[in-house]
Amino acid sequence: MKSLPKRSEVTLEETWNLKDLYESEEDFNNALIELENEVNRFEEKFKGNIINPETIIDALQQYSAVYERLVPSGTYASLSLSTDQTNTEAQMRASKFGSISAKINSKLSFVNSELLELPTEVLELAIENCPPFQNYLQKLLIKKQYQLHPEVEKTLAALSSTFSAPYKLYDTTKMIDIAFDNFEVNGKSYPLSYVSFENDWESESNTELRRAAFEAFSSKLKEYQHTTAKTYDMHLQMEKTTADLRGYNSIFDSLLLNQEVDRTLYDRQIDLIMTELAPHMRKYAKLLQKVHGLDKMTFADLKISLDPSYEPKISIEESKKYIIDALGVMGKDYLEMVERSYKERWIDFAQNAGKSTGAFCSSPYGNHPYILISWSSRMNEVFVLAHELGHAGHFYHANSEQNIFNARPSTYFIEAPSTMNEMLVANHLLENSNDPKFKRWVISSIVARTYYHNFVTHLLEAAYQRKVYERIDEGLPVNANILNEFKRSVLEEFWGDDVEISEGAELTWMRQPHYYMGLYPYTYSAGLTISTQVSKRILNEGQVAVDEWIDVLKAGGTKSPVDLAKMAGVDITTEQPLRDTIAYIGSLIDELVQLTDEIER
Repeated sequence: MKSLPKRSEVTLEETWNLKDLYESEEDFNNALIELENEVNRFEEKFKGNIINPETIIDALQQYSAVYERLVPSGTYASLSLSTDQTNTEAQMRASKFGSISAKINSKLSFVNSELLELPTEVLELAIENCPPFQNYLQKLLIKKQYQLHPEVEKTLAALSSTFSAPYKLYDTTKMIDIAFDNFEVNGKSYPLSYVSFENDWESESNTELRRAAFEAFSSKLKEYQHTTAKTYDMHLQMEKTTADLRGYNSIFDSLLLNQEVDRTLYDRQIDLIMTELAPHMRKYAKLLQKVHGLDKMTFADLKISLDPSYEPKISIEESKKYIIDALGVMGKDYLEMVERSYKERWIDFAQNAGKSTGAFCSSPYGNHPYILISWSSRMNEVFVLAHELGHAGHFYHANSEQNIFNARPSTYFIEAPSTMNEMLVANHLLENSNDPKFKRWVISSIVARTYYHNFVTHLLEAAYQRKVYERIDEGLPVNANILNEFKRSVLEEFWGDDVEISEGAELTWMRQPHYYMGLYPYTYSAGLTISTQVSKRILNEGQVAVDEWIDVLKAGGTKSPVDLAKMAGVDITTEQPLRDTIAYIGSLIDELVQLTDEIER
């Protein structure tokens, strides 16, 4: 395994084309200057003048136009940094945008303040007279009780860059300061990095190499645990102070308000999975141990493939055929988007030093989506890419149907379209082969990639995160020792005596940026609960279910998560969809056990 190349050394065709946002640095800088001028003109025209339904509608129309111009600048600054965090020019560009954005948000903060100072009946008239802004105004009314004095709102908006500083500091520590040393096994040296560990070493079939990589990776993380914990505590204390200032009863209430769900749905997702999914996943862990002939099952062994010799290598071009075949059911428009994503370089496939880990999709309003992934030619990454194309397909439809304020749904729902695509890929692969080894590989991919990743990894993050927020709500700080203890206790509770929680496993809280995104981790399992049920409908009902799902994607953020799920035929106000999904995962693991017995016979 080689060390990662520099960004300047990777193939152009494997990188995304940011020129679709701005042709040059000069265009980016000019856009920022024009944007600031436009904001000044907007402030001059509307500040103190939003007084009746007519001026509300006029102001919101121009307000949305300003935000449409802000989006590409922020996207360009963010994406250019994510592909190489060591690039000084990209660092400066992102900092420059952060400062300008904070200034702009501060100047625009008067809009919501003035709207909420108006009598409710005036806002209700505006809601009645202007359907495109109904959603925006209704959500604003819900937040009315938590709105602060206009000058305070202006100050908080001006400090937005400061509030996002802990996340930036976390990323800087993770991607720039932490330099992994090579590790040795039997006198041979092997390179290590964040990307190589998460893409390769964590699933390495050689147990000695895998466990040595885990130990080396964890040892290096440990050196930075106190800085990372202090950074995270800063973020948490800012969230707590803001929630208190606004008059929320707890941080949970503050963060769940934007998700448009109550505490019941949040707690249910964590509690049911912690208790009812755990026995199924322990059975899966024991199966891995048996098949690989391991002396014991440790945390460092949980990401290995059930049959590593079977997983095919796959090129970027081959991945396209698999995805198009699997997503064919979604229709012509959807497939056109997938074709364009490859052809027009919406996807950054390259592996290079300084690139953000994992995968994500950014979907700037008024432009096409961008997907980041580090392609290592494993078939497993077809599922990852399908997942990100699910986000892309969601916003490709929502952005074209809705205005900028209506396009984005609650984060509770955000992972449903992405995990849906993973289910469609799995269903397609299963339909096209009766070979027991291939069938076992596909089912183990669903369990290990789709469900383990979304229903276990992210859910255990959520269970840990809940403990952290409960402590912060009591007015207490956190440090590395407390965070390690919380993480280890969650892992031990879930895996019981069936998996030895290796030393260093408690440090996995250092690896995820999700903790800087509010109550995000639990939404993966929430989205997958919905998509599991809808994918079953598509298998059983065909086009009717597909058409309803496309309508859900187009609806964007115009409905609550409960109503969006209902549009797709799933009632998440009850426990049933979650219990059905847990039972389905259990049935997949039972099938893996049976297939393994059959293959071994």
